[in-house]
Amino acid sequence: MVQYDYVKTRREDVQPIPEKSIPFARFIMRWATKLNVAAFRATKGRMMNRFIGGYPVCIVTTKGARTGKTRRIALIHLPHGDNKLLVASQGGMPKNPVWYYNIKAHPDVQIMVDGQEKAYRARQVSDEEKAALWPHLVSLYPDFDEYQARTDRNIPVFSCEPV
Repeated sequence: MVQYDYVKTRREDVQPIPEKSIPFARFIMRWATKLNVAAFRATKGRMMNRFIGGYPVCIVTTKGARTGKTRRIALIHLPHGDNKLLVASQGGMPKNPVWYYNIKAHPDVQIMVDGQEKAYRARQVSDEEKAALWPHLVSLYPDFDEYQARTDRNIPVFSCEPV
């Protein structure tokens, strides 16, 4: 069991994701994201611009790691100065989300916020940078702390700089 000093939530305080429910959870997340992306883009961010809990949405456009096809994902908008942060948490599931591999293979991304799309270059932050960014990340979305406590996976964080 891996624990990180900067994570305040402890593993024993969170509910694990039952192995048998992971495929269903991924299926729901995939279809909910497709609907969210379609509505957000069609309305230039006027509809489906908040996740449950009121957290703002951004749409990240990547290139498929293997296919090279355009892929879009709805994520929580995490501003950090002029940069955007992306957290590959997937709710604390044991594996990285597919979009993580897309960005690792093709770090040039587009991020749409409030109907405006801009180009960014993503860079995975080091463990030290992640620890320094953690208080900011959980101030924007407190559940990240629970997600990191739930998994042994070191949840990747990307810093995206405008290009």
